[in-house]
Amino acid sequence: MATTESTSLADKGQRLGLRLIAKAGGLPGLKDPKVRATVERYLYKGAVTSFRAQTAAGRAFAKKKGSGRAARTAPARPRQMFDLTPTEDQQMIQSVARELADEVVRPAAKQADAERAVPAEVRSAAAEVGLHLIGVPAELDGIAEERSAVTAVLVLEELARGDMGIATAIMAPAAVATAIASYGDADQQATYLPELTGEDPPVAALALMEPQPLFDPLSPRTTGRTEGDEVVLDGVKALVPGADRAELFVVSASVDGQPRLVLVEPGTPGVEVEDDPAMGLRAARTSRLHLTGVRVPVTHLLGTTEDHLDAVRRARLAWSATAVGTGQAVLDQVSQYVTERTAFGEPIGHRQAVAFTVADMAVEIAALRLVVWKAAARLDRGEDAAAEIAQARALTTRHLTLVGSNGVQMLGGHGFVKEFDNERWYRDLRGAGLLEGTLLV
Repeated sequence: MATTESTSLADKGQRLGLRLIAKAGGLPGLKDPKVRATVERYLYKGAVTSFRAQTAAGRAFAKKKGSGRAARTAPARPRQMFDLTPTEDQQMIQSVARELADEVVRPAAKQADAERAVPAEVRSAAAEVGLHLIGVPAELDGIAEERSAVTAVLVLEELARGDMGIATAIMAPAAVATAIASYGDADQQATYLPELTGEDPPVAALALMEPQPLFDPLSPRTTGRTEGDEVVLDGVKALVPGADRAELFVVSASVDGQPRLVLVEPGTPGVEVEDDPAMGLRAARTSRLHLTGVRVPVTHLLGTTEDHLDAVRRARLAWSATAVGTGQAVLDQVSQYVTERTAFGEPIGHRQAVAFTVADMAVEIAALRLVVWKAAARLDRGEDAAAEIAQARALTTRHLTLVGSNGVQMLGGHGFVKEFDNERWYRDLRGAGLLEGTLLV
């Protein structure tokens, strides 16, 4: 019997959730009854309830007092040797992200890019799998026993292999949840995380980017000045995903001369959203966020100046992880194409110029993956990963952009039309080395 595409996506999302429950049963990380109960609650409900569209912007976050100190995920357990092999738990989560990318994200990518919107069924399927909870500790209704940048980059890589635009849209709220879990105080966690980890999580965005040449995220031009028990914000944030539907923003601003993160709710007077279409990441529906005399309580300051720096670095690593995934999608398609496409009686991959180009693409993707994993592993060990993150950023900007361009070139005329995915992947890869914020590991 024929079924609609929406029904198919819904069924796939439900099956992914049930698969994860089955796979998770014997894993050491889920022997904790609280962690297991949370995972099962998020994954099983997709099989017994219908998919729902996201709520409209304007959700009220009731101010709550936290009990005691802010909860934090434990630091990752150091290994005796330098080893980038994912743990059993990480391999399980990576596998679920891969299946979600293959069965739900990739089939919806072309429509999402054309309409600049992620289908509600895709958002719901992603939420029900529970990947947005990987940065939130179990005691705050997340699924993380320890904060692991390695786990996050594995998830982002797999989702971006399906489509970078959709990956950005569905993981943007996860970045906000991770930021509040990692940098927020007990009251902020009690106020916002129950909604972000609930059954109907709001759209949210981490807004660091600004619309000026040579933008430096460590010196934002968006300003904040303290007046009594309030902070007054003025400035513009650019390329904010889903801002027209977002119910919570974490923005960067120079508050009294120091770069800080600030929680801003869209209903606050002076907050306006302007459509800001981009060359790539069309599915994420980027917008500009205008802040004009926006007054928020001092209690909305999130973390410290050092936390702001940490967020910038982790966001850059996140974008490099998405570049690895999209680059791998390009390589997979090009490798198959040059093997099957014949000219003058033989596959075009037999020509040295073509073979060497494809080999270079594989080397560049593998190199970036190694640097990204190494940087994430250093973060998990509590070590300084600034050099590795800078290397990942440079490789993303220079070489993964070239991978996208070569992907179009290898397909010739086919690479230039929307029938094939390469032109979309090329546009997305152009942004991965330029954007700031939005994602977080």
